[in-house]
Amino acid sequence: MDFLLPFLMADFLGTPTWIWLSFVGVVIALLAFDLGVLHRDDHEIGVQESLLLSAGYISVALLFGAWIWWYLGAQSGMDYYTGFMIEKSLSMDNVFVIALIFSFFAIPRQYQHRVLFWGILGVIVLRAIMIGLGATLVSQFSWVLYLFGAFLIFTGIKMWIIAHHMPDIANNPLLKFLKRHIRVTEGLRGNAFWVRETDPKTGKVERFATPLFLALVLVEFVDLVFAVDSVPAIFAITTDPFIVYTSNIFAILGLRALYFALAAMIHRFKYLKYALALVLVFIGSKIFLVGIIGKIPAVISLSVTFGLIAGGVLVSLWKTREQSSIAEST
Repeated sequence: MDFLLPFLMADFLGTPTWIWLSFVGVVIALLAFDLGVLHRDDHEIGVQESLLLSAGYISVALLFGAWIWWYLGAQSGMDYYTGFMIEKSLSMDNVFVIALIFSFFAIPRQYQHRVLFWGILGVIVLRAIMIGLGATLVSQFSWVLYLFGAFLIFTGIKMWIIAHHMPDIANNPLLKFLKRHIRVTEGLRGNAFWVRETDPKTGKVERFATPLFLALVLVEFVDLVFAVDSVPAIFAITTDPFIVYTSNIFAILGLRALYFALAAMIHRFKYLKYALALVLVFIGSKIFLVGIIGKIPAVISLSVTFGLIAGGVLVSLWKTREQSSIAEST
């Protein structure tokens, strides 16, 4: 046991190991409670359940942030909340694409939570790898932050220009690759990702993927694509890997829980992408402004980000109020 205390107190990416393990323990407990208690059986998640589940995740995330503020200091706490808000906001764009994926594969609502849940496990690993690489690059080459800033500005402008462009799931290169290289069943097989069936071409019992598995792979791929934007965005706020990673994961956990409520109201957030584009441009510009006016305080970054997203939501709700009235009357 003599080795345990030095191990727990040892520095890992700038933060004591025991703090990292505490975070991992909280995430494992949340996922175990989600899958083992709340969703042991497949069922259709309604808007109310989605909102309650999301509120629970957000509450845990905010409490964790309060603990960071108390233990690691006000600057770390503010950076955490800013990163959480940015990741939460940018990840909302995922909802649009994930909804398209579920619609394309005709995934029933009672199986959608299963895809999102197992997708979370992939997110935890992929984000850890990306953030680890990003932290290493930034620590070794400080000029990489300027590349991140330029990329964010470019991405924000591109997002503004193609805000209403909808991805073509059928022609997705990854989907075409999967269909060429693995056997896929014609329809769903309950909640199974893989099944063993007789291949009509060979007459042998073979292993087949189901459309549910293809949906899972595409959801993971979508998160990887969006992480290319969100990870540099948070590095523009702080280069502390612990703050970057924890704010990322808690934001994604809460958003996946909120998915079922947001998916029912996607048509009401028509102008949100414009707000997200402005957020990316603002965060990218911050990096270049440091050399001119100094570092912008985290409270200003948080306020601007919150203001832009709130503005995008309010404008969307106002502009689409007639659609909502028509939907309610039919």
